[in-house]
Amino acid sequence: MILRIWHGWTTSENAEAYQQLLTTSIVPGIISKAIPGLIGVDILRCTDSPDTDIEFVTLMTFDEWSAVETFAGPDRTGSVVPAAAREVLKRYDAHSQHYELVERHPAS
Repeated sequence: MILRIWHGWTTSENAEAYQQLLTTSIVPGIISKAIPGLIGVDILRCTDSPDTDIEFVTLMTFDEWSAVETFAGPDRTGSVVPAAAREVLKRYDAHSQHYELVERHPAS
């Protein structure tokens, strides 16, 4: 299993708009492509302080590298950031990080 991790930051004023964009447009658009090997997309939000940038993390899970390439293109690490997201993000990772899941230990 491959985990693709990407970070984006927005202002506190744009955080709700960006989260709404993620949940109603961006992630559903990714899922609708029915990429073989895409297991899912998780959205994380960090709001340590209301007067600092709000961090979002997307965690995409794939079952093989070819699925990552189908999503991101031949350069697996390149960010995929729609124009609408670029309008509300203050900054974001130019490249995603990828990790292979080595072991999982579920709680009983």
